[in-house]
Amino acid sequence: MTKYDMIIIGSGAGLMVMREAVSRGLNCAVIENSKLGGTCLNRGCIPSKMLVYPADLIREIESCQRVGIIAEQPKLDWAAVSRRMWEQIDYNKTIEKDLLAIPNLTLYKGTGRFLSPGSLEVLYDDGRPADIIYGGKFIIGAGARSQIPSFPGLEEAGYITSETFFGEKFPAKPWDSLVIIGGGAISMEFAHIFSAFGTKVTLIIRSGRILNKEEAEIAQLVARQMTKNGVEILTNTDIISINKQGNVKEIIAENRLTKERRTVISEEILLASGVQSNADTMALEKAGVEADKKGWVVTNEYLETSQKNIWALGDINGKYQFRHKANAEAKILSHNLFNPEDKIKANYNSVPWTIFTHPQVAHLGMTEKELQDQAIPYKTAKNYYSEVVGGAAMGFEEGDDDDGFVKMIIGENKKILGVHIVGPQAAVLLQPFVYLMNTGNGCDSYCPQTGTYSPIDDSMIIHPSLSELTAWVFKKLRV
Repeated sequence: MTKYDMIIIGSGAGLMVMREAVSRGLNCAVIENSKLGGTCLNRGCIPSKMLVYPADLIREIESCQRVGIIAEQPKLDWAAVSRRMWEQIDYNKTIEKDLLAIPNLTLYKGTGRFLSPGSLEVLYDDGRPADIIYGGKFIIGAGARSQIPSFPGLEEAGYITSETFFGEKFPAKPWDSLVIIGGGAISMEFAHIFSAFGTKVTLIIRSGRILNKEEAEIAQLVARQMTKNGVEILTNTDIISINKQGNVKEIIAENRLTKERRTVISEEILLASGVQSNADTMALEKAGVEADKKGWVVTNEYLETSQKNIWALGDINGKYQFRHKANAEAKILSHNLFNPEDKIKANYNSVPWTIFTHPQVAHLGMTEKELQDQAIPYKTAKNYYSEVVGGAAMGFEEGDDDDGFVKMIIGENKKILGVHIVGPQAAVLLQPFVYLMNTGNGCDSYCPQTGTYSPIDDSMIIHPSLSELTAWVFKKLRV
């Protein structure tokens, strides 16, 4: 009987917990059915940014005339861009080599499926007999995968997902035309990438607008710029059927409001309309692990599941699907596993994210709609790039259709409730507010200024810089 002190299912953020465990002398196993490193490294945030940055440069060069620079239309070297991307993905080979060198660690390249709360079988795609292994503790970090809708004709016509794009269906060159189904973060990043690379991109969205988790005015600004850059956006649209005709695909789409139908012709279809939990492959019921109605593993504030010897972290618990959130959970779980008398709670009050589209979108905290739904009092202020010297130097002028802004949402006693930015360097501009909001964790009662914007009011702001965009927005709260 092969037994381990700890078994980690998935090789994303769970590896951080594994490294803490093996450093303490525990005998561990890692189970992974794909490339080592998880979604972020192999088919998510890292390889996509290797494509986003060249797309950003193309858009910046195209708009440089606004600051007095005349440049030729940039040319894409797809082979060079692709090579740089694959070099990043190939880091999974280094991870695998490093894991195989750890004395008290065993790596299983297969799919883990529970047999009981203390055992599971490892299934292999190549037909090898399953291995049955036993564990004292289990960490579920098996992630999520693209959700595949059941459109008539979809399977016959063929499609790609983020998994297959960064895999066997990676194109030899950018497509001439691309239909993207969905209007969220993945959709918007791919729309930015391929429209900048010369592909005719059409977005088909069932809801009434893109980016429905963002502030409405931010989504509107992004939609304007997407349209300006040649992306066609079809909102309130259902897909009736899909057919393959020679080398192209025909998508019959119907407007949900007008019932008008049209045919969209495209070389390829990218599905990006949501993700689903990988927990359905794991026979959780045999381990006594509860999942919610959507299949996400239910965890409490300590990342514990309904089974006392099993924990879960990352995408599979359904609480914000970002690698930085999973990393934070791994840090908390590593502490809690070895300090059971001094456990730390996971806090999701200040989870930031950025959508690396064009323009960039950054989000922290609550939206106006969420505050209205909860009847929480608040006030807002906006500051536009054109209103600070740093933005003016970049060529933004009042009234420009791409003049981005920061929108600040403040509650009682100067508490920061939400920060929303659209425009250049939005991710960098947002990060200091994550620190500010986190200063209030656990000490509100004896330090009332924590979690407020008071430290900004009392600070010097470098001039001229884009930091003034976010620092000076608070002046408008007093107008």
